[in-house]
Amino acid sequence: MLIESFITALISTLLSPWGLSLAALGALLGIVLGALPGVSSTMALAILLPLSFSMEAHLAILFLLCVFVASVYGGSISAILINIPGTPGAIVTQLDGHPMAKAGRAREALVYALVASTIGGAFGLGLLVIIAPLLASVAMSFRSPEFAAVAIFGLVLLAYASPGTTVRGLLVGAIGLICGMVGFDTLTDVPRFTFDTRLLQGGVELVPLCVGLFGLAEVLKHLHASHQAAPTVNMKATQRTQIKVRSLLKRWKSMLRGSLIGAFVGAIPAAGSAIAVAIAYAQEMRFSKHPEQFGQGAIEGVVAPEAANSSSIGGTMIPMMTLGVPGDAITAVLMGSLLIHGLRPGPMLFAENPQMVSSIYAGFLIALLLTLIIGLLLMRWLPLILRIPSHVLLIGIALLCVVGAYAIRNSMADVYIMLFFGALGYLLHLLSLPSAPLAFGLILGPLLEENLRRSLILGRGSWDMFLNSPIAMSLLALSIFAIVLPFIAPLWVRFKSDLQRLKVPF
Repeated sequence: MLIESFITALISTLLSPWGLSLAALGALLGIVLGALPGVSSTMALAILLPLSFSMEAHLAILFLLCVFVASVYGGSISAILINIPGTPGAIVTQLDGHPMAKAGRAREALVYALVASTIGGAFGLGLLVIIAPLLASVAMSFRSPEFAAVAIFGLVLLAYASPGTTVRGLLVGAIGLICGMVGFDTLTDVPRFTFDTRLLQGGVELVPLCVGLFGLAEVLKHLHASHQAAPTVNMKATQRTQIKVRSLLKRWKSMLRGSLIGAFVGAIPAAGSAIAVAIAYAQEMRFSKHPEQFGQGAIEGVVAPEAANSSSIGGTMIPMMTLGVPGDAITAVLMGSLLIHGLRPGPMLFAENPQMVSSIYAGFLIALLLTLIIGLLLMRWLPLILRIPSHVLLIGIALLCVVGAYAIRNSMADVYIMLFFGALGYLLHLLSLPSAPLAFGLILGPLLEENLRRSLILGRGSWDMFLNSPIAMSLLALSIFAIVLPFIAPLWVRFKSDLQRLKVPF
């Protein structure tokens, strides 16, 4: 049944000129925005999200998936050519990609990155298709205590994996939880945190928050660089060097290892692509017969991280689609699009709307194919986009943020919310606090509150429902362990060093 729906959705999209045109536009915009330094995949998705509001649900998801997948590859373009990663996942790619470019092998590095990204993405899609229905069928048996525990576990993992200390991540996540409580209480219909203003009675929408937090805040961060000269790119280095298919096939082990690591690390909520590519690069050095070549232009140093970077997309979508918990900040924005179109990610999505699930799978595959085709066709001219003056780029992004926030409900309230969270995101940056937990808190806050209150109502005020659920207790125990671990780890290291100093065998 799923295969038939997948094939039907794939054929209907490929035969639809409108759907195929939107997909191609999304892939092109994704590559361009991903290649621009400072414009991450999250930012690209956030500023283009409002364009999907007027589309049908399956077309909107197709468009955004193409932006998502293509921007992941786009980040490697600037990493290879000018040693500035366009996205966080491309940080490792520059270590060997840029030395290849300096040696006149830029086109070779770009093609290797594109092919590895396509193969890794296909592997991640395969894992998503296989694991997501199984995990969703298990999640169908979840009740309120389990969903409340999942929400807590997701928040803690994100705080644990965010830059800085876990306490800082939890603090920002708590702000997101409070933002999720703004508006009328769903049970008592009592206004909360509205400050007697009509602007907040409808609550804080996810899309304006994401546009401000990941779009406008990035503009504010990069304002100081708006007068810098455009980076110079050696165009000749992108127009020569023939890549043989045999040479690509010789790297299949590196692609496979990177794909495996990226998919499984990406499936861990809040782990993200940056961790996946770092692990893939380290493992590739360990397996290499010539580890001294890494950092000097090793092809495996480009292939493995790019495969991991792209395969992590499928991994991050697994918890989003099956549990309603975003795998990272990018899928949090993608989840906002589903919510805008009346689709709640989670196990019920598979039961109530299997056609949309098939459309997501088909859109993912189309995004990979279009990224490969467009990337190869534009290989010679892609470096030109790196010459766009930064001040022109920043002004355009700021305008898109304002227009996009207003287009959600044609309300200035959303614009004010976007501006507020843009300023807040910039403030968090100045304070060295992670911003992603805030968006996660807004998403998971209502899920946590609703299921926690329902559990207590059903249990007549008793917490026994959590104690009687092995799944809920396991998730809560893991959450407590993740919180306590940063405090225990230094003590353990100190204790171990004391034993070694005393020459106690350990």
